[in-house]
Amino acid sequence: MTNPYCDALGIAVPRLEVAARAAGANTYSMLIVALLERGEPLTLAEVAQRFEVAGIAPAGRALASLKKCKPARPPIYRDGDRYALDPHDDEVDHWAFRLGLRPPRAIALKLVRSDPKPLPSPDAPLTVAALNEAWREGVPNTWSAQRIAICVLDAHRKPMRPEDVLAFVSARSPWQMLTADSAQYWRSGAAVRVRADGPWELDAAHDAVRSARRAVSERIAMARKWAALRGDPVLIKANQKRIEQAREAHAELLGRMRRVLIHAFPAERPEAVVLVDVERRAITTLLGAAVAAAGEALAGYEIIAAVGVRALLRALAFESGERRLAELGPPQKTKQIGRRGRTLTITTKLLVQGSCGISRPFADEAVLSRYLREGEETKLRRRLEADAKSLFALYQYGRLHGAVRLRWGFHEEMLPAPWVHRDERVLYDLIQRAGETGTPLEVVAGSAPGWEDPWSRVRRVVVGEREPGWHAWLEDEQGFAIDVFDVQLARLAGAERGER
Repeated sequence: MTNPYCDALGIAVPRLEVAARAAGANTYSMLIVALLERGEPLTLAEVAQRFEVAGIAPAGRALASLKKCKPARPPIYRDGDRYALDPHDDEVDHWAFRLGLRPPRAIALKLVRSDPKPLPSPDAPLTVAALNEAWREGVPNTWSAQRIAICVLDAHRKPMRPEDVLAFVSARSPWQMLTADSAQYWRSGAAVRVRADGPWELDAAHDAVRSARRAVSERIAMARKWAALRGDPVLIKANQKRIEQAREAHAELLGRMRRVLIHAFPAERPEAVVLVDVERRAITTLLGAAVAAAGEALAGYEIIAAVGVRALLRALAFESGERRLAELGPPQKTKQIGRRGRTLTITTKLLVQGSCGISRPFADEAVLSRYLREGEETKLRRRLEADAKSLFALYQYGRLHGAVRLRWGFHEEMLPAPWVHRDERVLYDLIQRAGETGTPLEVVAGSAPGWEDPWSRVRRVVVGEREPGWHAWLEDEQGFAIDVFDVQLARLAGAERGER
């Protein structure tokens, strides 16, 4: 007998009795294990009975705990009276690791051994090697400019020009107190004096020199202490490379999957269904008796997206099997906003308006019911297809940003889009790539793009660097800044495709 949950995760079927002994086990995690063990949806009463058999708690007490642990939250979803698991949700894999159901994917790190070489003595001049070790993580920001200069001159054992001292320090630490003008602030009789011809010269007998040598020795001792607790940098780099390669491969796999978006009315007993092929931007509308063919049309897709997707597929009598299901409903139901803590009910309509700038994304259900009742198929078809396009715009915005935009009055925030996997590349990754390569971006910003020609409002933008290595802002050819969260489509300039 196959277990679709464990097969999707690539793990052996767990035993609840064993998993209950894990350090991170709690009621919610044990519910996940019970579902993994069974490989199919269960009622809370059935899970409670399994808890009793496993010796975790009596069935009555277990049922009460299960009800209190908020069981219907990702990666668990409620399907009628039964609770099912989404094995493609990131959290399932995380819980499997926490509970010891799968081994770590990273290479085990080895600790770096302490350096056995003796520490520098305050009675002997410093060496360049000693400074390299002491300043491996940069020059301490508590060191004065004079102490830094003392260390460099002592290690080189000769007078040096100020620019040479600065070049030596800057090569090892981008942030430090020393500048070419620092000498003018040193008092007469200091350990470093300026010769008439310009170079800095060290008085090796000065007490400050001995103090600087001692500070370097203490810095090295601390660096070696922490290095003994630090993983091998070679293995750390190898792990990072493996993780990045795995992420790229998974993102490529997800990108090749055929996706379809469903919009139906009425959702409980569909009499009209609109299917949107995400890749081809093609719409298929089924009315009346043709709705029965929806299952056949869905069979060729690997990812199915809809509001209330599981309930809708159940209403269409379609078995999703191992397909990935993307829930387009709000990721959370309410939000406390304002100083008075007003409760805002979050709806799909509100998210479409905030993310895509569509003022009236969905038709009134009473109007749709009238069209259906009076047999006005043309009007019904046109309105449902417009609604499906609004959902498509929200879906694409979420894929681009990894989140959707909630706006209400002066309140604005981004909520994670549950249909986007963490391995999928989003706008941030595209901006970083454009910034690193110097390639402009082509974007469509503002409201949702048109259906027939989504790139008709394309603008070429350059990527600005807010901090070293952090490319964050966009500017068009006229010099106007573009809000990143206003972007609806983006691609690298010159790309043949790129509806991201």
